[in-house]
Amino acid sequence: RLQGDWSSDVCSSDLTSNATIGLMIKYHMEFATLAVRAMQKLLLAAALALSGLLVPLRSGKLPKYEVTPDVQSALDRISANSLRGNLSFLASDLLEGRGSPSRGLDVAAEFIAAQFRRAGLEPPVNGDYFQVADMLVRRPNLEGFALEFTNKNREVKVAPEDAMVETNSALDLKSAPLFKLAANDTHKPQELDGRVVILRLRDGRGVHELLDKAHPALLVLVGRTSPGAMPSERLIDPMQPQKAAGTPRVVIFSPAMDDFAGALNAGKNEGTALVHVGAPIEQRAKLRNVIGVLPGSDPVLKDTYVLVTAHYDHLGMKAAGVDDRIYNGANDDGSGTVSVIEIANALGGMKKHPARSIVFMTFFGEEEGLIGSKYYVHHPVFPLAKTVADINLEQVGRTDSTKGKQIANVGPTGYSYSTAIDDFRKAGELTDVKVYVPGADSDRFFAESDN
Repeated sequence: RLQGDWSSDVCSSDLTSNATIGLMIKYHMEFATLAVRAMQKLLLAAALALSGLLVPLRSGKLPKYEVTPDVQSALDRISANSLRGNLSFLASDLLEGRGSPSRGLDVAAEFIAAQFRRAGLEPPVNGDYFQVADMLVRRPNLEGFALEFTNKNREVKVAPEDAMVETNSALDLKSAPLFKLAANDTHKPQELDGRVVILRLRDGRGVHELLDKAHPALLVLVGRTSPGAMPSERLIDPMQPQKAAGTPRVVIFSPAMDDFAGALNAGKNEGTALVHVGAPIEQRAKLRNVIGVLPGSDPVLKDTYVLVTAHYDHLGMKAAGVDDRIYNGANDDGSGTVSVIEIANALGGMKKHPARSIVFMTFFGEEEGLIGSKYYVHHPVFPLAKTVADINLEQVGRTDSTKGKQIANVGPTGYSYSTAIDDFRKAGELTDVKVYVPGADSDRFFAESDN
């Protein structure tokens, strides 16, 4: 599987859930002309690469790359104005941040389906573009919420808006003893049992195995500065076996709590915690992956599939506040979504379709932990055994990399995991787009990314 995160680096912590990983920054929809033009060039290479996937990926033989009049016509259909126009709608305040579930997400799904229909894609789900998932939505119950920590003369009370709670049941603790965990801790698992374990996010490396074996009463993850919005709800597929309830967890972003944690001695402490969290609130919701297919032209290869994907959800709205409450999600991942639409429109108008069938798909619930893509894997519309690649588009067109301005450059994560890179490199040569290895962390970013 090739995942193309074609912009800034992916950042993550190995102890935060998938729902809290990534760049949780609100991006407004004012994309600079330079960025949109860069996005346009990237999509030219992607469209050309996909149109050239004419032979089995593992055959060791690359197709002949040439820009025929039909291919050039497809490339010409990729428009900066079209990308900007679609993005300005998907990232508008009207869609209220496209949280999963929400009215705004439903509007976005209808819009994407309409664009797939316009591009001439076939509806593969019983004559429809929607794969409907009946999900269980679990939200924290903050009525009567209390979270207080005491150590000697120091006391911290955590406000509900500073905490992200993950628990499957009500939790009541009084005078619960504290235990401070540090990076690469060598304590025995039983020393953590029954205690409130505090771990600063910066110290999270090397403690997974210890936490997996221990049975704390509560795990408290502490950061100083919030990375931005964090989904408060969990999406659960009730048709899939559920893991046994794990350790309840609270993620706190607070300078006062970070200072409190920093002052604790490693290991057992004299400090205590008072905790009250109500049982979570549950309700049913229907969410939708949006899927369209462009049938292949080769009589044999048309029964094999290349997926072009992006997630169309974002982080929704702040629960309260008088300022701008909407996380518009232009970059994450409105840019990837409109790129999927644009490539579909480009390839859909070709006189001769690519040899393989191209499946265009946008997922719900990525911000909650890859839920839409997981749902598809558990309920595939096309046989997984005949799915040869997934080109996943995320944060396309950004030019402000930490390594300097990037124009018409593509650095896919998971670079060494797929031979499809060869197709992209050849296509890039014909469209003046550089396809490069984005450093030693490429494969790690692929494994740890929230996509």
